Amino acid sequence: MSAVGTVYLVGAGPGDPGLLTARALELLATVDVVLHDKLIPVEALDGVRSDAQLIDVGKIGGGEQVPQEVTEALIVEHALAGRSVVRLKGGDPFVFGRGGEEAQACRRAGVPFEVVPGVTAGIAAAAYAGIPVTQRHVAAAVAFVTGHEDPAKPESQVDWPALAAFPGTLVFYMGVRQLGRISEQLIVGGRPADQPAAIVQRGTFPDQRAVHATLGTIAQAAEQAAVRAPAITIIGDVAALGEELAWRAEARPLAGVSVAVTRARAQASALAGRLRGLGAHVVEAPAIRIEPLDAQVPDLAAYDLLCVTSPNGADELLRRVLDARALAGPVIAAIGPGTARALAAHGIVADVVPDRSVAEALVEALRAVPVTRALIARAQEARDILPDALRERGAEVTVLPLYRTVAEPLDEAARAAVLGADYATFTSASSARFFHAAAGTLDGPRILSIGPITSDELRSLGRAPDVEAPVHTPDGLVDALLADVAARHR
Repeated sequence: MSAVGTVYLVGAGPGDPGLLTARALELLATVDVVLHDKLIPVEALDGVRSDAQLIDVGKIGGGEQVPQEVTEALIVEHALAGRSVVRLKGGDPFVFGRGGEEAQACRRAGVPFEVVPGVTAGIAAAAYAGIPVTQRHVAAAVAFVTGHEDPAKPESQVDWPALAAFPGTLVFYMGVRQLGRISEQLIVGGRPADQPAAIVQRGTFPDQRAVHATLGTIAQAAEQAAVRAPAITIIGDVAALGEELAWRAEARPLAGVSVAVTRARAQASALAGRLRGLGAHVVEAPAIRIEPLDAQVPDLAAYDLLCVTSPNGADELLRRVLDARALAGPVIAAIGPGTARALAAHGIVADVVPDRSVAEALVEALRAVPVTRALIARAQEARDILPDALRERGAEVTVLPLYRTVAEPLDEAARAAVLGADYATFTSASSARFFHAAAGTLDGPRILSIGPITSDELRSLGRAPDVEAPVHTPDGLVDALLADVAARHR
């Protein structure tokens, strides 16, 4: 019989992937099974092992529900089968997260467990809206209250008169549909109707928004603004500070703009992170996956030129080169700045780097470089312009395919999200080709291409790009997006 696996009750934070803890990321990269909520950062799953089992057990108020007893049974079942399990929950597992119940289920079944706290939404959503839940001379205490009690209970556990008299900030979770009742009970209990209040929808997400009112008017204001779950309500004098201290408001250049990222999941995080930092709502729908090939790097001392034609090629090459001294002999050429940065991340400085990330530019940059034997580290399906040009110069050329790009499955929800976005970004010809094959169209969003090869592929698919990045790197793509958004809003 297998040894019993450990269960980790992990808080994923309120939505911003930057608020995931180091311990959470460490566990997600190693466990066998992840049972996750819907209200987690989607990026939290990027680092999960490729062979790990992902199970969506999420709940959204008023929407589809996975019964809690089913979730607990799955946790115990997988652990008893000898698997390590992360139960990934939005916010903190022990703050209105039912983590205590899941811990009890583990204890009853004899399953070891560990609790990994997360940043709770009641603090984070308020902070991202510029509201400190405590403030010297304003509020010396804070109370966290559920706005959605168990409907099966015969009576409320909330002592409304005592809560109304609480000398500090009140933070309500999950109370959007009950906001009128909450306000009424507090006012009846003696809380001033003109006390400042705020409701923060999707706190810490790029599309976060805050509505400010008073305790007596917050329910009506939320209804007029069509506020929906998830949302946090803050009642107390500190709520007024949000209008003064808002720091993450709509001033960011991509606020209100939705951008789809279709590059491979392992590479998407940096691009998606920069877009989110600029205020964009990012739709991650990887169209491709990088699949390493079973390839051996030959003796590099036998070559006087080594060409690396993509960041993936750099990573795959240096994953196989165990001693960097093997690279001391040949001239090292990178196809462009992005590939040069990938080499530099491994401590290798390229000797030749053209400004444009296309084979034609690298051919031109190598004209002054003497070459007898060349090794080209690349993808399996790359164009032959570079090896052909070097052979025309009389060089003996070895092409070393290190990886291939394969299609990533695209479900209907991801398809609809990309086609409904304001922009869709394509960072390679293969991402454009595979996305088109899966979605059947490229119509809908404005199309951003990273460079001419990707643009040619898009045209062959019947959709010329609306914008092509002058600098053929992810940063260049973002700069082109910013320029296009600014031009369209003038």
